[in-house]
Amino acid sequence: MSTTVDDALWSAVGDPTRRRMLDLLLAGGGTATTLSEHLPVTRQAVAKHLGVLHRVGLVHVTPSGRERRYEVDEAQLARAVAQLSSVGAAWDARLQRIKRIAEAIQRGQES
Repeated sequence: MSTTVDDALWSAVGDPTRRRMLDLLLAGGGTATTLSEHLPVTRQAVAKHLGVLHRVGLVHVTPSGRERRYEVDEAQLARAVAQLSSVGAAWDARLQRIKRIAEAIQRGQES
């Protein structure tokens, strides 16, 4: 079973602050300023994290006056979820093979 993983995408969601930002954005979008009110980092740090999420396509941005409003790109998020499911299925299959091998070894030792 071969799985293509987008390393940039997983690097982006690997950061706990960015995952929390995605949660907040899924609840209704926001700006760097509004997000910084809910996170233990500065507005500047939020803006940098949003830049990472934007580069991998997980959020899209719309100018709104002096601010920029961010929203989750649901298609890209669905792609990330599909990748995670695929990787999970591959590891489940590997672990099942390891379990069968271990059980065969144990049966051989009991004989």
